[in-house]
Parts: sequence; C-alpha cells; structure tokens
Amino acid sequence: MTPPLMVDLPGLSLACRESGPADGPPLVLLHALGERASDWDVVLPDLAPQHRVHALDLRGHGDSGRPGRYSLEAMRDDVLALLDAHGLDRVDLVGHSMGGVVAYLLAQERPERVGRLVLEDIPAPRPRPASPVADAPEEPVDFDWAVVRPIKARIDRPDPRWLDRMSAITAPTLLVAGGPTSHVPQAGAAELAGLIADCRLVTIDAGHLVHRTRPAEFVATVAPFLAP
Repeated sequence: MTPPLMVDLPGLSLACRESGPADGPPLVLLHALGERASDWDVVLPDLAPQHRVHALDLRGHGDSGRPGRYSLEAMRDDVLALLDAHGLDRVDLVGHSMGGVVAYLLAQERPERVGRLVLEDIPAPRPRPASPVADAPEEPVDFDWAVVRPIKARIDRPDPRWLDRMSAITAPTLLVAGGPTSHVPQAGAAELAGLIADCRLVTIDAGHLVHRTRPAEFVATVAPFLAP
C-alpha cells in the first residue's frame, strides 16, 4: 500500500490508503476494533485487483485522529464524509467485525451509496453479556485505548433500531461467517441473512479473523462477488 492520504474532515483527520487503478470501481475497506488499514494487506492484492481501493483507519486507529469521542455512528458518519470529500457517490463496502457494523449502519442510513456489501463475521445487533475491558496496556498500541470501552458497550447493548432496519439495506450482500471457533455467535449470522433482502451467507471455519487465518478461502469467496 502507498502511504496514507490524510483527509481533513470537520474535527477529524482521517487516514486513507489508496491502491489499484485510478479508474477502477471504488471499494472501501473497514477494519475491526484495534486494527488499521494494513490489516487487509494479506488479501488486498487478490481481493479486488480491478478496484480503486480506499482502506481507512477509522477514528482513533492507526494514523487517523484520536478525538476522544467514539461511537459506531460517528465512524459511519466519518466514512460518509470521506466519500463526499472524494466525490464517491456509490461504493462497494467490506467490513470486518466492528468495521462490519459500521458498514451495515452506513448501508441502512444511505442505501443508495452502497453497491455491494461484504460483512465479515459480524455480531447480530442483539443484547449480550457485557464484554470485559482490560486496563490500557503498558506497551503502546496502534490505536487509542479510549475507543475500546464505548465501542464494546455499544455492541453489547446495540440500538434496537439496528436490527429493525436491516430490511433497509438494498445492496446485494455477502455475509462471511467464521464458524464454530469464532467468539461471535453464529446463529446471529443466519438471522441477519434472513433479514437482509438480497443476502448470501457463507461459512469459512476460520474463527473470527477469517481473512487473516484463511486468506485464500476468503479471497475465493469474496473476489467473485466483488468482480465488476
């Protein structure tokens, strides 16, 4: 990947790494909690070679700003603002875990902006037991530790409207589940596949980190779906 472009949004600078042909159809990649755009490097060369890829560091992560204000809705709005800044009216969208939640929130809010949607091992938006949050580690990490608590709390206690609005997603959707070794309840994947109008569910028994653990299988599943 090339060095990041810094996109100045209101109150935030967002890092975006771009690759692929300049005239290719746009593809936006959204990483999981605690990751950054480079997490996609293992699959990027084969995932969408004909696309113009925009891999983001979401707020509080990587080279993006750390404003201290964190929510999934704010991340969704950041992505929309970046699309506007780049003049991208409609994009294909891939999100893993937290990034997948951001992706489906965007597809619910602005369905006309999403051409195709890939959701990798995402939790269904149903209440679940609170996830423990450790104290900040002594060693520096590549993200703002302050992002962890509010994001985990929101995933544990999601807005009930998120589930209700799955039917608002109009993009053809591919839901890639990680199978029984994932910590994400897999029954939720089947539920979401039934709520999104045009959705196909594929399970790759790789655990939560599907694209990192089984990159070849992930690419073989996702690349044909994204093919122009």
